[in-house]
Amino acid sequence: MNFIVSSTQLLNHLQSVSRVISSKNTMAILDNFLFELNDNMLKITASDVETTMTTTFEVSNSAGGGSVAIDAKRLLSILKEFSEQPLTFNIDDSSKNVDIVSQNGKFSVLGQNGEDFPQVQSLQDGAYSVELTTDALLQGVSKTLFATSTDEYRPVMTGIFVELSQGKVKFVATDAHKLVCYTRTDVKIDNESSFILPPKPANLLKGILPKDDGSVSLTFDSKNAVVKFNDYTLICRLIEGNYPNYQAVIPTDAPRKLTVERASLCNCLRRVSVCSNQASNLIKLSLTPNQLTVSAQDIDFSVSAHERVQCQYEGEDMEMGFKSSYLIEILSNLNCNDVVVNLSNPLKPGTFIPLDKSTPDEDVLMLLCPIQI
Repeated sequence: MNFIVSSTQLLNHLQSVSRVISSKNTMAILDNFLFELNDNMLKITASDVETTMTTTFEVSNSAGGGSVAIDAKRLLSILKEFSEQPLTFNIDDSSKNVDIVSQNGKFSVLGQNGEDFPQVQSLQDGAYSVELTTDALLQGVSKTLFATSTDEYRPVMTGIFVELSQGKVKFVATDAHKLVCYTRTDVKIDNESSFILPPKPANLLKGILPKDDGSVSLTFDSKNAVVKFNDYTLICRLIEGNYPNYQAVIPTDAPRKLTVERASLCNCLRRVSVCSNQASNLIKLSLTPNQLTVSAQDIDFSVSAHERVQCQYEGEDMEMGFKSSYLIEILSNLNCNDVVVNLSNPLKPGTFIPLDKSTPDEDVLMLLCPIQI
């Protein structure tokens, strides 16, 4: 089994799929990349059993075929030190010894039998399949991932809930303090379905999905999902369980409306929060007609701060408190100049909506629960 490949091309593909590999694998074989050669097509696989990523691309001067597992850490360390040049891989089919021949030398590493690598999870018959734009999936994951929970006792809330319905797809994430609902309508969906995407494959998609107008093939059943785009395929086990009724916590009646420049408020919060109590992170918003005052204090250290922010406010005067780190996180993940904050009373959640959409095909709603002043 022999082939020639560009060092830079190989390194780029390996670095992309290497993010799947866990630092604490339960099987030694999972510390390796699986190389499979068929004609001039090289398929590389990395897995942690729960999540598997493959990439396929063309190589030159291939001879023979088969599979071999190569130590991922060692191979990446070698390739990172090469300038752009062709590399010749010579793999002995019986001993699995791998010789990497460069312009000026040769590196030999011992491979392992590729047949020992775990098999990829297969989907059940009748799996749901849909085509999404790359941007829809990338934005849906990126906008919601930060709001997922880290509580392992509530696993369904650690993932992103993807809800498919006629003509739209929703990405939802919540940790019981904040909630994000991102909706795209530039999809062709006929039937209703849903699944919960775990955080690791969501992070992988966020880092590897191209920022272009291509398409993504998404196929899933009750246990697994397969995402295909360009030269990559991601297979992951889904989180099983029923996602909470997120719509029940979104206020339907919010008579108070605040419109403010997002960047100005975010910068103000970062300054004022320095003087907030380190335990509670409490920051107070005081709303009067066309004026917002942001304040914080830490009685234990005798520090306090307050700052006024220009805004438009419609409604009765009101004061309410938020955890500053959560509020900053919400504002940082909104892509807009001005944000509209809909409020009802100091004890009910506030919703944050961009005043202007970045694209007519999307809707973003972020929700944050207050804390008692």
